[in-house]
Amino acid sequence: MRVLVIGGTQFIGRRLVAALCKAGHEVSILHRKPEHDLGKKVHNLQADRNDTVQMKSVLAGKSFDAVYDMVYDWDRGTPATVVESTARMLTGNVGRYIFMSSVAAYGDGLNHHEGDALASDDHPDRYVRNKAQSERALFRLHQRHGTPAVTIRPPFVYGPGNPFYREQYFWDRLRDKRPVILPGDGRRLMQFSFVNDLVWACMRDA
Repeated sequence: MRVLVIGGTQFIGRRLVAALCKAGHEVSILHRKPEHDLGKKVHNLQADRNDTVQMKSVLAGKSFDAVYDMVYDWDRGTPATVVESTARMLTGNVGRYIFMSSVAAYGDGLNHHEGDALASDDHPDRYVRNKAQSERALFRLHQRHGTPAVTIRPPFVYGPGNPFYREQYFWDRLRDKRPVILPGDGRRLMQFSFVNDLVWACMRDA
């Protein structure tokens, strides 16, 4: 397959790129920098995905069997308008557009089924709001223009290279022989997904 990974230089994206290359696919990444450290087999496309002119220029004339939209700008946020704009540019030139969403898109920490309603457009948390609105935008594109969209909603992801101080907190306290602090009455459930399992799921969705 000819595959584009939007992002691809951090945590989940890096492992996905490595797995795609190992499987023999032709892989390109799109990110802001003029080069990367993912190996010579990976093609580099440079653009700020918030810049429509740059995105149109770098994607012009290109087609892909699968596009993985993996990036989220934690400083500025990645709103639905940006995700939708990218998907529109690729409509007709992509076999499948795979968007990395999150269980946060539901808007709360309860157990959910896949078809449950997503968070409202006025949800106070920007990340939750952006993910839910982005999914809705992609579903509309699918309904109106046939854009082949897939969304993935993982819980907390753990594994080597995680830039967030999540599971490492537990390991650090255990190694220091300190108690692990649990919220509430100690029966709070947290869902974690191993990064390699998520990458496997991503590849199955292409």
